[in-house]
Amino acid sequence: MTTGKMTAPRRPPWTWLLALLLVVVAVAPLVLQWLGNVGDQRLVDLDVYRTGGEAVLEGRPVYDFLTPAPQLLPFTYPPIAALLATPLAAMSWPAAQWVWTILIFVTLAVSVGFGFRAVLGRLRRPVPVDGRPVPSSGAGHAGREDRKAEHTGREDQAGRPDPDRAGSPTVLNRARGLWLPMAFAFLMVACTYLMPIRDQVRFGQVDILLVALCLADCVARRPVWPRGMLIGLATAVKLTPGVFLIYLLIAGFGPGAKEEHRRTFFMAAFTAALLTLLPFLVIPDDASEFWFRALLDPERLGANAATTNQSLRGMLIRLYMPDWLTTLLWLALVAVIAWYGFRYARRALLDGHRVTGVALVGLMAVLLSPVAWIHHLAWVVVVLGALFGSGLDPVRVRMAAGVWLYYVLPIPWWGVTIKAAEIPVLSPVLGKIVQNGFGLGALVLVWLLGVRLPRRREAFRVISDARGEVSRAVPDGG
Repeated sequence: MTTGKMTAPRRPPWTWLLALLLVVVAVAPLVLQWLGNVGDQRLVDLDVYRTGGEAVLEGRPVYDFLTPAPQLLPFTYPPIAALLATPLAAMSWPAAQWVWTILIFVTLAVSVGFGFRAVLGRLRRPVPVDGRPVPSSGAGHAGREDRKAEHTGREDQAGRPDPDRAGSPTVLNRARGLWLPMAFAFLMVACTYLMPIRDQVRFGQVDILLVALCLADCVARRPVWPRGMLIGLATAVKLTPGVFLIYLLIAGFGPGAKEEHRRTFFMAAFTAALLTLLPFLVIPDDASEFWFRALLDPERLGANAATTNQSLRGMLIRLYMPDWLTTLLWLALVAVIAWYGFRYARRALLDGHRVTGVALVGLMAVLLSPVAWIHHLAWVVVVLGALFGSGLDPVRVRMAAGVWLYYVLPIPWWGVTIKAAEIPVLSPVLGKIVQNGFGLGALVLVWLLGVRLPRRREAFRVISDARGEVSRAVPDGG
């Protein structure tokens, strides 16, 4: 008879050390490649942050400098980002490169931990010590074999299963003690080699840090900080996370809204406003320069028609239509996609699928922004976590695997190659489509998360109930 007594999986400290070692070995080639790049090509965006911090420390105008040739990159972030970059400026350049690269992987670990919380939480849960192992959904045959072994295996004098017998709950928990660290290591490595994350390491970008801040703020069950504060910080640093203010506003004041969402919105807005106004007290000239001149110059961000700009506007610009028509089409598409994207995100939040909601809002940050480079698609880590869920639905696992493969491959650059081949009809049309591959993929992901995923959740619940399995026992988390 099962009493419900549980025992936590045994996880000796060396299991996490082993997982860390595996991650280090797997990502070392990528890190060493870009940290060993030629000096004027190495972590060029980190150089921008650091030079902005140096300008603050030395009293020079932040928005007038350019990084050394051949990059010649200006500082394009709000003034609070320059203030926060001063610790980088106080370090030597080699030290800053290593510190920033480590920070990228720490924040990626935070993003993986929260984004894949459903499957990692399932691996963390123990099985009963004095009862049957808890079979996973779809594993009915294996469950029957385990129960048969439990009754035919060796037992102690009290009639309880031998804890050291293969297949016993104790042995299963010992194995599960290793599964969680290994699964986390696997997910870390898989996400590292996504092209948007590879570009984080290549350029020394800040995007995965912003992903971690917004995701933790929305998903953490009992945050030690006021919920909304991290979203406010991310918005103040790079503006595009401001889409989460829209998300919280809709969730907090629409039908079915909760007081928690309203409080989160007010905290996020307050934090963003405070950090936006603070530079006017510390570096007032730079603050005025950014908000009244630099912000209005989109060319400061780089060539908007470049392949790396995978936003809606970037894709339209590459069609080379008249400027007025491009702007008109862009505004119309922004309105339509925002309408559906934020509705899907709000529904996911109210249904308890917070990770899905964050993933959808992150995609809005990419698609609706005037400029969104490939590395801005670091949100794909959260998308993968939402699709994968608890890992019990094989259809969702296959969807996640397909999305992972798609964003590992350098698809937009294949489009450039096709266009360069100058094959009549094929090169101009197919080349353009493939060149916009990541942006078009983001549009598909909005549909996948907002329409296909809810239907699949319901279908899997019905299938599980029909098989007599308790599908609700393992929260999907996505």
